Amino acid sequence: MAGSALAAGVLSVATALSLGLAAVGGAAVTAQRAAGAADAAALAAADAARGAIASTDDPCALAARVAAASGATLTECAVEGFVATVQVNAAYAGLAAVSRARAGPPEGS
Repeated sequence: MAGSALAAGVLSVATALSLGLAAVGGAAVTAQRAAGAADAAALAAADAARGAIASTDDPCALAARVAAASGATLTECAVEGFVATVQVNAAYAGLAAVSRARAGPPEGS
């Protein structure tokens, strides 16, 4: 009887740890997805502002489409000259991962 109780306790602890690790892993993946979406959106907006890609859309509208294609939502976008700064959100289990990115030519050029 004592062995059964011990086995049930060990199984409960192992299950709780597994669920916790799965949640942490999912949050880490979402944070990386948000970072990638922000990078891609900023590059798209900067390229559109510079004219490197042909687009009839506003650079920020293009950035919003790129972020959405990456599974994120564009929440902020600013284009000054050829430099684009964006912020995106991605959700996982009710939590938000926020990432910012900036793209454009090197400073001083």
